[in-house]
Amino acid sequence: MRIHKGIEMLDISAAVLGKKDTVHPTLIWDEERAVLIDTGYPGQLPLFLEAFQKADVPLEKLRNIIITHQDLDHIGSLPAILEHAPTEIEVLTTELEKPYIEGKKMTPEAIAQVDSMIPPNVPEDWVKAFKAVLNNPPKGRVNRTIKDGEFLPYGYGIQVVFTPGHTPGHTSLYHLESKTLIAGDALVIIDGVLHPPDSQQTLDMEEAIRSLQKLTVLDIQQVICYHGGLYSGDVNKRLKELAMINQGTLPLPENVLFPSLWHKAKP
Repeated sequence: MRIHKGIEMLDISAAVLGKKDTVHPTLIWDEERAVLIDTGYPGQLPLFLEAFQKADVPLEKLRNIIITHQDLDHIGSLPAILEHAPTEIEVLTTELEKPYIEGKKMTPEAIAQVDSMIPPNVPEDWVKAFKAVLNNPPKGRVNRTIKDGEFLPYGYGIQVVFTPGHTPGHTSLYHLESKTLIAGDALVIIDGVLHPPDSQQTLDMEEAIRSLQKLTVLDIQQVICYHGGLYSGDVNKRLKELAMINQGTLPLPENVLFPSLWHKAKP
């Protein structure tokens, strides 16, 4: 879906827990390069190649991949994209997320903890496939780390906005020209309504709400949520409402569950 000149919200789907799950990586480009934000589940390289073609952006133009955080549905196809790409790609993430993406902090205890979170009614074939991924998770190199407030001169300008809570080093990206927030899992859309991240899949919910307070100072016209898609309208008003949750004036929503991998296991 074309959001603005040089920015496309991708629709990448997979069967998860017996249901179709669509995630929304973002593709940003200018005359010189393209930047991909997050890389879906493992095995989705063909879907990304199709999405690039549909957006009329050749894979040869991809120069950077930004990973918002460590979850399986965000890093899953990173190794395949790096291997398949005809040009060298620089991978960026925050310092706290880097060791997880590079596969240096997944312990047997962490695997056991995530394994225990699988619901009992999940089909056995899916459980076997999921456990296989747990025992051999995707790993990708990280070329450099990014910091809160950093300006990236790609796609007419992207600002890094550190939004910890869902994971310790979670980051969002603000596309300056289109005034679009690429929220990762810092926000989610449920039934057309913008919500904080799922409390059951967030390491530190209070920190996640404090991160939303930071977003209220930005002039945001639209939000791309990795789970839920595009939210537009009076975004800043809604963000201010969500930020009030931390002050005890609003209850936390009953969010749906989304598949995650490592962040329930502390380093």
